[in-house]
Amino acid sequence: MANVLTDARSIRIKGRSFLAVVLTPDLPFDEWLVRLDDLAKRSAGFFLGRPVVLDVADLQADRAQLKSMIASLGERGVRIMGIEGARPSQLDATMPPGMSGGRPAPDVDVADVPQAKEPAPKAETQVQATAPVQVTRATLSSMVLHEPVRSGQSIIFPEGDVTIIGSVASGAEIIAGGSIHIYGALRGRALAGSVGNSSARIFCRKLEAELLAIDGIYKTADDLPAELRGQPAQLWLENDAILASRLI
Repeated sequence: MANVLTDARSIRIKGRSFLAVVLTPDLPFDEWLVRLDDLAKRSAGFFLGRPVVLDVADLQADRAQLKSMIASLGERGVRIMGIEGARPSQLDATMPPGMSGGRPAPDVDVADVPQAKEPAPKAETQVQATAPVQVTRATLSSMVLHEPVRSGQSIIFPEGDVTIIGSVASGAEIIAGGSIHIYGALRGRALAGSVGNSSARIFCRKLEAELLAIDGIYKTADDLPAELRGQPAQLWLENDAILASRLI
């Protein structure tokens, strides 16, 4: 007699948000890839461990061209997790899935990123350009910014810690591969451990953040403990949850 399974086990499904880099290619592809290669040389590790979405909404390309583009990106270590704005005729089952509904974030303007220089062992970097700004240094393990980060600016440093001698305004964004230290008010977004560092932490003198994340785990402003709002605080990751405490 056949056995009948009666105690069905539940399947655990979680909802989780991830920050993705959105690439918007243009034609001709070969010239666009040359510019992408130049970015990779100047900003080593920029795509390391990052989910990447390909935005083709304004791109007049057929399925074969799009497949060729995805293959070329794969050869460069850029793995596409989804394609946004594609027509059904541009996709098939062998390609990354179509995506929609992404919420816009500040753009990362890489056209004016300065060429990397040979820094001193404790070199410090100042950001004074208008928003948005993306700054990376492959040879450093930390970055120190001596000015406040203004609304609309995006500071990205996947190589290590970021220290802000000042405040982070609402609408600004700090993304670090390591920990984030803010010697002022944190009113914008802070994303630590962006390349898979679960031991990263976030420190600030005044917690008023819009969004916080450590190693891909997110906490919004509504999730922050009321008693920590406006207080000096630290946040860390424990058992896939962000914990927070007041700094003395």
